[in-house]
Amino acid sequence: MEIIQMNAEELKDPTGILPGQRYEVMIEIEVSEDDELYTPSGMYIKGIYVREEASSKLAQYAIIERGSETYLDFALEEEEEQALVAYCDEKI
Repeated sequence: MEIIQMNAEELKDPTGILPGQRYEVMIEIEVSEDDELYTPSGMYIKGIYVREEASSKLAQYAIIERGSETYLDFALEEEEEQALVAYCDEKI
């Protein structure tokens, strides 16, 4: 999996109940043709990235096929998810 680009928008918590900062992220990815996630039209990941004092994580995400906007029923492997979090840490 290769990360092509990312867009992030900070989500405001008007109540102040949720700890840390939250961002809605759209991460365009590319996978090789032999990967089970591969689709010819490409895909992106839409998720919620959370940054707290001691850690950061993807609180939730969905893998979406570009063009048809179809949600793909796959989960990322742990190392792929960690790579996305590291990328978000660096870029946000």
